[in-house]
Amino acid sequence: MTVTGSGLGAEGAQRHELTVAKIASLAGVSAPTVSRVINGHSGVALSTRQRVEAVLREHGYRRRESSSSFPIIELVFHALESLWALEIIRGVEQVARDRGLVVVLTEMQGRLTPGKAWTEQVLARRPTGVIAVFSELTVQQQSQLATRSIPLVVLDPTGEPLHETPSVGATNWSGGMAATRHLLDLGHRRIAMLSGPPQWPCCRARLDGYRAAMDAAGVPVDPGLVRVSTLYVEGGLRDGAELLRLPHRPTAVFTANDLQAFGVYEAARQAGLRIPDDLSVVGFDDLPFTRWAGPPMTTVRQPLVQMGATAAELVLALADGEEPAQRRVELSTTLVVRQSTAPPA
Repeated sequence: MTVTGSGLGAEGAQRHELTVAKIASLAGVSAPTVSRVINGHSGVALSTRQRVEAVLREHGYRRRESSSSFPIIELVFHALESLWALEIIRGVEQVARDRGLVVVLTEMQGRLTPGKAWTEQVLARRPTGVIAVFSELTVQQQSQLATRSIPLVVLDPTGEPLHETPSVGATNWSGGMAATRHLLDLGHRRIAMLSGPPQWPCCRARLDGYRAAMDAAGVPVDPGLVRVSTLYVEGGLRDGAELLRLPHRPTAVFTANDLQAFGVYEAARQAGLRIPDDLSVVGFDDLPFTRWAGPPMTTVRQPLVQMGATAAELVLALADGEEPAQRRVELSTTLVVRQSTAPPA
């Protein structure tokens, strides 16, 4: 087998055929091991795989068949259960349509890592690029995509963004601080926070922004007012109800997303409380329904459509062989004040 590569060694300006045997010699491994790495097969130790991939990158390796990738953007979600996902899809689809590509959706039904079947299907489809939203690809899966020249971009990574994996997100810390500062400026001091899964950086950042705003205002955070919840209406309803049953309940609640906030709305209704007269509520995302909630919801706007579009543009630039100016892109959040917040009674 021969593969196309740049020249070898210091005199590497000249291009010629790079054989599997030569790759094996440079990496200090066997030819079958190189073949397994090139073809994305398992059974290769991580350190060995990384050594082979380093040689391939150094000499400009590109599979010949990778040039025949199909005009597809593969979009992977851990779940498709809210308008949040639809907004991301809209952004990706806008860019794909302008470039004459189609979008293929995969939903993992709540799982964060795609299974082996998905990997095999993607390698068979040979898409132009893959965008993983709130998902984690294993090292082996990322390696399989890389050796087939299929670029990967992560949107709102569930773990710490790796420098070598381009990612797109929002200024979650600033958004959390702006929301909390708004409530503090209205005069609230008993401000509760419904956070999301702490292992997700975006949720930790929103919580850290809340804590920073409270600290800057000299207002101690009551640990009993901070809850880890699910990012669904049910989580906001359950944990919001618990907060409102406290003997000294909060006068305001900041939530990690709009669905939680909508659950808090229902918890307040069931407790006989009025928003914002008895309780102020701030969400996060600015999903379309927030402006039609009763009352219209104050929230932090996350530019979801733009985030999807940015991820699509980034993955297509990588597919075109361009080196991105930055591998981590964070888009600005904006506080949108509506009618769910007011000074405490």
